Amino acid sequence: MIKDLFPYKSILIICSVNTARSPMAEGYLSAFFSNMDLKIAVKSCGIASNARDGMLISLDAKLAMKEDGINLSETSKSRDLKKHPELLENVDLVLTLTEKHKEVFLELFPDQKADLYTLKEFAGRNGDIKDPSMKGLSGFRVARDEIKDCLFKGLRKWQKNIKIDDLKKIN
Repeated sequence: MIKDLFPYKSILIICSVNTARSPMAEGYLSAFFSNMDLKIAVKSCGIASNARDGMLISLDAKLAMKEDGINLSETSKSRDLKKHPELLENVDLVLTLTEKHKEVFLELFPDQKADLYTLKEFAGRNGDIKDPSMKGLSGFRVARDEIKDCLFKGLRKWQKNIKIDDLKKIN
């Protein structure tokens, strides 16, 4: 059972500005852990030079996730990790959406002890989850599906019998 095997208690997901990819990944993981009755904290933030606090989550990200049964909060706002290093407190797993995010994270926080992977590495693959900005809703659907697939494959390391629909919120 994943409850007994999953080694992490607090996860931080990092993308560029925290308005699309990282909130989508946070939404899936939060729903999954809630459905499995696991008390694992999941947060997300941005790390790029243009990351700012207080930006609203992309409407296309919200629409793409809603199509898959996950409602991203209407009041969710972006957080800039550079301004909020306290987000790293007690985090034992950091997932980035790209290799560049991982490199910037290591430059800014060289002493951080959490396990660090790109989302694709977490799934046993190489590459990045590309930014869907400027690609319309169809681009966000592609990113959503890629994020979901990577999370599913990564989580299957600890519980082989999970199904991809387990990442959806059960109402």
